[in-house]
Amino acid sequence: MIVLRVAASARVSLEPALHVRSWVARVRMLTVALVVLSACFGATNSAVRAGELVEPPALAEEVAAGRLPPLAERLPAQPMVMNVADAGRHGGSLRMLFARAKDIRIVTVYSYARLVRYNEDLEIVPDIAEAVEVEEGRSFTIRIRAGHKWSDGQPFTSEDFRYYWEDMATNAVISPLGPESMLVVDGKPATFEVIDERTVRYTWEKPNPYFLPALAAPRPPFIYRPAHYLRQFHERYAPADRLAALVAEHSQRDWRALHYFMDKPYTADNIAFPSLQPWVNTTNSPSERFIFKRNPYFHRVDQNGRQLPYLDQLVAGITSGDLIPAKVGTGDADLQARGLEFKNYTFLKNGEDRNGYDVRLWRTAQGARVALFPNLHVSDPVQRTLARDVRFRRALSLAIDRGEINQTLFFGLAEESNNTVIPDSPLFKDEYQSSWATYDIDEANRLLDEIGLVQRDGEGYRLMSDGRRLEIIVETAGEDQEQTDVLQLVRDTWRKAGIALFIKPSRREVMRDHAKSGTAWVTIFYGIDNGLAGPDTAPIEFVPTSEDQLQWPLWGRYYETAGKSGEAPDMPEGQKLAMLHERWASSLDSDERETIWHDILATHAENVFTIGVVCRVPQPVVVSRKLHNVPEDGIYSWDPGAHFGLYSPDTFWMDQ
Repeated sequence: MIVLRVAASARVSLEPALHVRSWVARVRMLTVALVVLSACFGATNSAVRAGELVEPPALAEEVAAGRLPPLAERLPAQPMVMNVADAGRHGGSLRMLFARAKDIRIVTVYSYARLVRYNEDLEIVPDIAEAVEVEEGRSFTIRIRAGHKWSDGQPFTSEDFRYYWEDMATNAVISPLGPESMLVVDGKPATFEVIDERTVRYTWEKPNPYFLPALAAPRPPFIYRPAHYLRQFHERYAPADRLAALVAEHSQRDWRALHYFMDKPYTADNIAFPSLQPWVNTTNSPSERFIFKRNPYFHRVDQNGRQLPYLDQLVAGITSGDLIPAKVGTGDADLQARGLEFKNYTFLKNGEDRNGYDVRLWRTAQGARVALFPNLHVSDPVQRTLARDVRFRRALSLAIDRGEINQTLFFGLAEESNNTVIPDSPLFKDEYQSSWATYDIDEANRLLDEIGLVQRDGEGYRLMSDGRRLEIIVETAGEDQEQTDVLQLVRDTWRKAGIALFIKPSRREVMRDHAKSGTAWVTIFYGIDNGLAGPDTAPIEFVPTSEDQLQWPLWGRYYETAGKSGEAPDMPEGQKLAMLHERWASSLDSDERETIWHDILATHAENVFTIGVVCRVPQPVVVSRKLHNVPEDGIYSWDPGAHFGLYSPDTFWMDQ
């Protein structure tokens, strides 16, 4: 039960929410900027009220020896109570596989403890925060749970928010570009106030509809930090000689680099860093096996007073990405989706009974499972001219046989689609999905001729204006064979349009850096995360808002840095999207926002800024038959959803 209390000055707009398990198409997101979120998610069971708390047996020895306080002293005064349909028991170890040691950061995503979080109806509810009061969409008062503690037992208070704001976000040395974009409205950062030991407030002159969704994201900004831990690495607090010694000890350039090196709320690779997540990493790198053990001070309990998480530990095994399906198929993982593709489904099904697991097909919310991103900021001037010509982008899209790709790679179970909202979204229109997305090689060739690419070499490939062959090197993240399989089919049809395609695999970070620096002309990656968007969902994936957007990284950087870096949109269509985004952000009327959304989607589709291939590809999810509370039918989505995080893995439990 979610209790919503309304501030006197606040308007409330509640729209029907999507219940993920039933996949109801009439999703409309909660207008989070206009509500007051309650202090408790879930009913408080009488056993909890009576103080009948259940200590995890794995911690009993520590408590008995006096190395840990008893559970009643470790929990907040008002813990978050989770009503678990299949209440479990403590114990057990959950195995997962990752392709790189760096990928252990995904455990932070799956753990999904946030100040506020999405529930399974995609409503934003309190979690680490006891309550959030929002007035006029521009003032956010966050109240912390009394007695909440970090994983090392130190108090979690408003000082941790103050440290982040004053000593990090607005510190010119640590953050030379200022606070993150979700903390800035119209170029002006929030006014931050410490009300008392448990309460802080962020206020802007205009509404900020991005604040709460950012806090609920799979990778949130973590607007609090363990001040008691990080002060030792900050020049404002640490003695100069001690700080210099730490800089040398950790082989860092200066105190700023040291602070970055030790500040690990997301990556989880500093085992000394205090956490508020359900499990805490205990293994230093390098390693092929990382152990995440239960956080003794985690703030959630089930309705029977049993402290969560149920599982004692998560074990993250590191192996080659190519071997993940084979290892999962032989029973080496208890819960796995990362590293698995739809083409692995038949192989995995064959091993179910032999290795004691089930393969479930979860729905995906991505606008496109695979999308191509022509880079408007590629540094080569000839390539840039082509990338910025809408006829060229349309021709690339028309020269892709999506039907063949769907049948060959996905057995016809996917949908041929642009990179846009999916049919389950209330904003969906057929033309957004199909515009310039049908296979028409004749029209593709006509558009390329119209541009002036009429000269061909002896092999029939077109020549660019400087005489070079029209060769497109498509860079991939090198971690998804599915993308390479798609490109091999695209290569055949682009050849019919006189375009040579080459595939260049690299690491994800390298691919992104190449797009940002302009050395990559076209990249391939997943499409938009939230294909379920409604009128009150921020349209940030369709407009320039982030330098990680592979199609316009410099425009995105310009927005992220409030004009301090990057480039302002210099194409009329980009300027229009930026203007529409500004109008959406300043509106509190859902009908007006819907109108703006449709203008954004139509502009995006007509200009083919990204080239989607297919959407709604089922995601294989392998679940051990010993593991309970993992949904049979779920949504596998990065944001909103945090993949498994939406379903609260702290409530998963294992048969012993």
